[in-house]
Amino acid sequence: MAELGQPPYRATQAYQALTRGLATDFAAIGVLPRALRAALAERLEPLALRPVETRATATSDARKTLFETRDGHAVEAVLMLYRRRATVCVSSQVGCSVRCAFCASGARGLARSLSAEEMADQVLHFARELRGAGRSVTNVVFMGMGEPFHAYDETLRACRLLSDPEGFGLGARGLSISTAGVVPAVRRFTAEESQINLAVSLHAATDELRDRLVPLNRRYPLDALLAACADYVARRRRKLLFEYVVLAGVNDGDDQVRALAGRLRRPLYHLNLIAYNETGGEFARPQAGELAAFRERLVAAGLSCTVRRSPGGEIEAACGQLAATRAPGPLD
Repeated sequence: MAELGQPPYRATQAYQALTRGLATDFAAIGVLPRALRAALAERLEPLALRPVETRATATSDARKTLFETRDGHAVEAVLMLYRRRATVCVSSQVGCSVRCAFCASGARGLARSLSAEEMADQVLHFARELRGAGRSVTNVVFMGMGEPFHAYDETLRACRLLSDPEGFGLGARGLSISTAGVVPAVRRFTAEESQINLAVSLHAATDELRDRLVPLNRRYPLDALLAACADYVARRRRKLLFEYVVLAGVNDGDDQVRALAGRLRRPLYHLNLIAYNETGGEFARPQAGELAAFRERLVAAGLSCTVRRSPGGEIEAACGQLAATRAPGPLD
């Protein structure tokens, strides 16, 4: 706006039209003079991502959208609808370098991290869809493709964009970042003055098994990770969520129950069990009864523990299934 000789308030008008008004085209921002709209359209592209394809479950409680970046990469994001919540699961990278053994996102490796604008655009896209139904985004979870703490600065900048009261205005407590255990980033995040929630993808409570399931554990073993988690809770006084994808016959045995009880039986720790969503390969999904029995053993051992509903399995949009296998191509 300064380069165009415009006063600062014009920048505010354009910013709020894109984030609050959810505009996708400068020509639609009627509060700006027509000549200015044309000048902006010549210089800027308001969308960082282009939606390509959307798939929805039969009950419409989840929908997955495939996006293309301006340089031709493919990423996926998911909208999950509940009675009182509308949650967007955001991808932070194109692919993933962590390569958890049961997760589709890292199967093709990492192409690059996304910018804050590319992360925020996933949320704005679904906000536009919800507006037509009289609803709005209530929660955003950075639990899609990629390791958010491998894109730390851009992930936190995306959170600031989404929680900016002068812009999109989502409360910081409605934002959650999930990490597979990047210990230096956990400690950096602990020092932030923020109300954003933290989740840790645990999946095993012994180093031997976690080394196999989450290769990042070889660099940041459980003792180091859980020491950082303890410091986070001590400083923030906030509940810390541990995510645990249950693989039938692999990480649901009595040895893991004992190890989980020893490591997570602490105030403000909560274990969230997620039944494995099929992605092919060596692992199997637990039966409902098996999952319930595993939870009962954990509760009996003194843990705060629930089973998470994970909608979207039928459209490969549930936890661990995002892969964006569509061949990339340049944007039109």
